[in-house]
Amino acid sequence: MDAVTQPLVIRLHAEDGVLIARQALPPGTPVAPGVHAATRIPPGHKIAVAPHAEGAPIRRYGQIIGFATEAIAPGQWVHTHNMAMGDFARDYAWGVDARPTLPVSGPASFQGIRRADGRVATRNYIGIVTSVNCSAHVAELIAQAFRRNPLTGEDPLAAWPNVDGVVALTHKTGCGMTDGEPLRLLRRTLGGFARHANFAHVIGVGLGCEVNQIGGLLEEQRLSGRLRSMDIQEMGGTRKTVQAGIDFVREVLAEANQVRRVTVPASELCIALQCGGSDGYSGITANPALGAASDLVVQHGGTVILSESPETYGAEHLLTRRAVSQAVGQKLVDVMHWWEAYCAREGAEMNANPSPGNKAGGLTTILEKSLGAMAKAGTTNLVDVVRYAEPVTAKGFVFMDTPGYDPVGATGQVAGGANLLCFTTGRGSVFGCKPTPSLKLATNTPMYQRMEDDMDINCGTILTGEESVQEVGERIFAKMLATASGAQTKSESFDFGASEFAPWVLGATM
Repeated sequence: MDAVTQPLVIRLHAEDGVLIARQALPPGTPVAPGVHAATRIPPGHKIAVAPHAEGAPIRRYGQIIGFATEAIAPGQWVHTHNMAMGDFARDYAWGVDARPTLPVSGPASFQGIRRADGRVATRNYIGIVTSVNCSAHVAELIAQAFRRNPLTGEDPLAAWPNVDGVVALTHKTGCGMTDGEPLRLLRRTLGGFARHANFAHVIGVGLGCEVNQIGGLLEEQRLSGRLRSMDIQEMGGTRKTVQAGIDFVREVLAEANQVRRVTVPASELCIALQCGGSDGYSGITANPALGAASDLVVQHGGTVILSESPETYGAEHLLTRRAVSQAVGQKLVDVMHWWEAYCAREGAEMNANPSPGNKAGGLTTILEKSLGAMAKAGTTNLVDVVRYAEPVTAKGFVFMDTPGYDPVGATGQVAGGANLLCFTTGRGSVFGCKPTPSLKLATNTPMYQRMEDDMDINCGTILTGEESVQEVGERIFAKMLATASGAQTKSESFDFGASEFAPWVLGATM
C-alpha cells in the first residue's frame, strides 16, 4: 500500500474508544465520522473517538489500559492528564487459547559453533567474571591487554581471527550483602555467564575477603573445570593477578581459535526478547513484528524468552490463556503477586513504569505498555516460567521473571542461555549484552533514520503501509539467522556489551 494513502489515525480493535495518531494532528483534524481533534495530538498518542464518563474504562487492543479520571469527549487527547490506573477483574482462563504449534514448510539453519558438549554458540569470546566489585578493575586490566587500539589500529587478537574478543563482566555488588537469596541470585547469574556457550574459556577473579567467595561460587554453581579462578589477595596483588590472567588468556587463545562454524538447525536459537525506550508505536510495529519472528523461531523448534515482569503486569491474563497447563499459568500469576508485594514493601507502585520517555512517546499506563510489550512473544503456547537467570531448558515460548530495567532483564536472559537478543525501541535505546549479540529494531522510520548507526532493522515500514507485520517478521527472522551465523550487529560495531552487564541486586546493602 502506498504510504500516502495511509489514514492519519490507527484503529487497533473495533471495541477501542481511542485511536492512535500516525503523525502529529493539528486541532480540527478529522479522525472519524463527526470527530475532530480538539487540541494538537502528538504522534503516537491517543485521541478519544467515543465519550468516556469519569471512572469509565478506556480500551486499546480491545483491552483495558486505564480509567478516565474525568469526563472525556470525542476528539480529546487521552494521556496522563485524564487517564490513570485502576483495578479490574482478570480472567486467567487457563490454557483456553493453547494450540499445537504449526509445522514449518522447510527447515531453516544458520552457521553456528558446536561446542564439545553439544550446545551451539553464536559468538566465541573469552570471558572474565568478577565475584565482587573490588576485583572489577583487575578484570578490566586483563581484558584491556587484548583490546584493539582505536588510534593505532593495533589488534592483539589479529592472529586469532576466530576469537571475538576478551570481555570483562564487572558489577557493583558481591559483598555487603546477606548470605541468602541475594547471594544465591548473584551466583546463579555469574554461573549462567560462566557456562554460556558463547564463552570458550572463562576466568573468575575475586578479591579474597568478600561474601561471594570464588570457592563458594564454584561449588554452588558446579563450575569446577569450567572456571580458572584467582583471588587478588592470594595471588599477591594487582600486578601479579593481572599478569596471571593475561598469561591464561594467551595460553588458551590457540585452542579457542580452532572453532569452526558449521550448519546447525534453527532449533538451536535461544532468543532473548527485550524492549526499551518504547513509544506509542511499539505495540503496533516492532513488537508484533518481533512476535511474528518469534513464532517462526518456535515453529522451527527454537526458544524465545520474554521477561520484564513489571512490563507484563496487567496483561498476564492473556498469557495464562496460552499456558500449556494451569501449573505453568499459575507460576506466572505468582510472579505478579510477588511484584505487587515487593512494590508494597518498598513503597513503590507498578505504574512507576512507563518511564518519562515512554510517556512522551504516547504510553500512559503500565497496562498499556504491557499489552504492547507482550506482543514480542508472538502467539505460541507458554511452555514454562523460570526464575531470574535460571537455565532455560524448554523449547518454545518461556517467560523469565526479571525487572523491567533493560540491562538487568537482559543480563538474566543471557545468564539463562540466550545466544541472541532482539531489542525493540521507539525512542532510540543503544544497547549490547556480551557475549550475546544484540539486534536493535526501530518502531518508526524517523528515529531509524536519525539513529541508523545504532538500529539494525526499521519496522516503521509497517506504519507507512510499505510492509505487513508478517513481512517484517520474516525479515527479522532472516536477520536472526545471519547474526547467529556471525554477521556483526550495529551494537557490536561500537563494542557495546561489557558495561551493560547488570545482575539484579536484591536485599539490603550492609
